[in-house]
Amino acid sequence: MAPLLRIRAVTEADLPELVRLDGQAFPSGPYPYFVLRQFLDAYGDHLLVLDDGSSLLGYVFATAPNADHSWILSLAITPGLQGRGLGRRLMSEILEHLRSEDVKEVWLTVEPTNDTAVVLYRSLGFVPEGAPRQDYFGPGQHRLLMTLAF
Repeated sequence: MAPLLRIRAVTEADLPELVRLDGQAFPSGPYPYFVLRQFLDAYGDHLLVLDDGSSLLGYVFATAPNADHSWILSLAITPGLQGRGLGRRLMSEILEHLRSEDVKEVWLTVEPTNDTAVVLYRSLGFVPEGAPRQDYFGPGQHRLLMTLAF
């Protein structure tokens, strides 16, 4: 029998698992522990994890609403489990949460060559805001800015 997957808000006890998951998902540039800690403190219930009961399989981080908009900071799924709809589940859950808080627009950035992510975001209603922005996160770190209006 397959384990039951649950989406829930992150807790302080999840930090070691978040560090592990983030390092697996983004081996060339994971968040430092202190950043994950500060995200937890600053954004609390806007950080969702996908939990199978023994480990975290994914996460989505969003900012708390600022006026009428919010940012998706990061989406990660354990390598090997990508392409199974888990990212869509997490994104759908956080978008519904933001919608319930009267957010009118959600922003995110994505690596322009990450076709899988771009297709996912487009399928959820995000649209590109112009051409990819060169060096957005520093030299060679180009990003496509995408927005979703509710």
